[in-house]
Amino acid sequence: MSIGDALSIRPKNPRHAPLVEIAAKFALRATAPLEGLTANGVTLDSRDVRSGDLYLALPGTNRHGADFAAQAADRGAVAILTDAAGAKIARAAKTPIPVLVTDAAPRSIAGAVAAAVYGTAETTAKTFGITGTNGKTSVVYMLAELLGAAGYTTGLSSTAERRIGDEVIVSNLTSPEAPELHGLLARMAEKHVDGIALEVSAHAVERHRIDGVRFDVVAFNNFSQDHLDDFGDMETYFAAKLALFSPEHAERGVVVVDSPHGQRIAREAQIPVTRLSTEYGQEADWHLAITNQNLDGVSFVLQGPEGAMFRGSVPVFGRFMAENAALALIMLHEAGIPLEQVDGGLDRGRIPVYIPGRLELMSNPEPGATGPRFYVDYGHTPGAFGAMLDALGEVAPGRIIFMFGADGDRDTTKREEMGRIAAAGSDVLIVCDYHPRSEPPESIRAQLIAGARSANHAEIIEEGDPRAAIRLAISLAGPDDVILYAGPGHEDYQEVAGQYIPYSARDEVRGALREAGLLK
Repeated sequence: MSIGDALSIRPKNPRHAPLVEIAAKFALRATAPLEGLTANGVTLDSRDVRSGDLYLALPGTNRHGADFAAQAADRGAVAILTDAAGAKIARAAKTPIPVLVTDAAPRSIAGAVAAAVYGTAETTAKTFGITGTNGKTSVVYMLAELLGAAGYTTGLSSTAERRIGDEVIVSNLTSPEAPELHGLLARMAEKHVDGIALEVSAHAVERHRIDGVRFDVVAFNNFSQDHLDDFGDMETYFAAKLALFSPEHAERGVVVVDSPHGQRIAREAQIPVTRLSTEYGQEADWHLAITNQNLDGVSFVLQGPEGAMFRGSVPVFGRFMAENAALALIMLHEAGIPLEQVDGGLDRGRIPVYIPGRLELMSNPEPGATGPRFYVDYGHTPGAFGAMLDALGEVAPGRIIFMFGADGDRDTTKREEMGRIAAAGSDVLIVCDYHPRSEPPESIRAQLIAGARSANHAEIIEEGDPRAAIRLAISLAGPDDVILYAGPGHEDYQEVAGQYIPYSARDEVRGALREAGLLK
């Protein structure tokens, strides 16, 4: 499953929630009697309606969800929940099923309604959420790996995929809409998942996608410019992340306090917060120290209150990967899972985590292998570029060849800074296309190159075609060099002028390495 709309994930044996009870609980007015009617699912996408669903008709930018009420009824919806404007549209269309009308904004109650239908408010699973600009996916996979080591059956929702035990489903959004999320959680409960890790984007908080979910522990790792096309300014973007640290959403929090934004979350959070620092001299409850690092991974020691300690390693390079592991460990500790229990399920503290499209090694991983190392990563912000290139600068034996592009129709103000950071931290910089969307790709590249030139450091090469850019990077690399391709990560398409073109950076890199005789 890749491009396109996928059906939401649901329990196979759903419960049946009486609509009379749903209407009473949320003060909904019904246009027809509800006695005897039950809902076994919830969706706000008319294409995803299944028999017995409650269809949430929300107002949209261009259309109202009630415009699709007839289609929802035809597909088996048992009722429609909407606002007064939607009820008027449904009435004009002579929709043949009951319409439940709310005086509140329908989106603001979507999560609570979905939780009531699916019964997810009753879950006893340990539930963890991570927010921040970069690294959320990595922390989610660390959490899942560590929960598994502690003996839990795990589920996760990330930008890359949803996972229910051993079942894997490709993701469409970093944080799914509230009805889809609660359907996923209900499926997890059905599969006896008792440890859940969820990415929580700023959009998820601001747009009510996590409403109705009660997190045992939430965490914040870092903050840098992103999504200003949606949030307008950094303060509004930050406020959406801070809002996660409230009693409405979580019991406890863990915060990396190395940055002013982390320190501010720790001060302003409305729930108890535990602090982690990776910097010497920074006041915190937990401290992380790096003991060894190279391209094959990073080793660390984590020390906390009352003698708590964990010695571990991660098979991915970078101080920030050790920080991700430490954050996950502290989150488990805060949820009442002893570090000794986690350590008992690991081999000498090694966390054997695999994170799709995050610093994923594409070249030959065997010891003694010849040729350059080639990594593909999903990072596409100035903060992500800085963290990756700083980490590579500490461990790369040769030159750093960095290739990247930028999103079209997205925050344009970060492009020159992305170019500057990319050039400052690399020896050779190749600027190519990512998702141009409706913008001329050459104008996007020009902004990136202007920023790169301001660094006065790397050799800068423009090659719009990413397939050609990959092969160019390989041809320029010596045996000790490292190539890092940032942006596409796990994705399997490019969006160009409204068209979704199949493109997997990982597959393309593997193919180019085979052509060069560097991969079997």
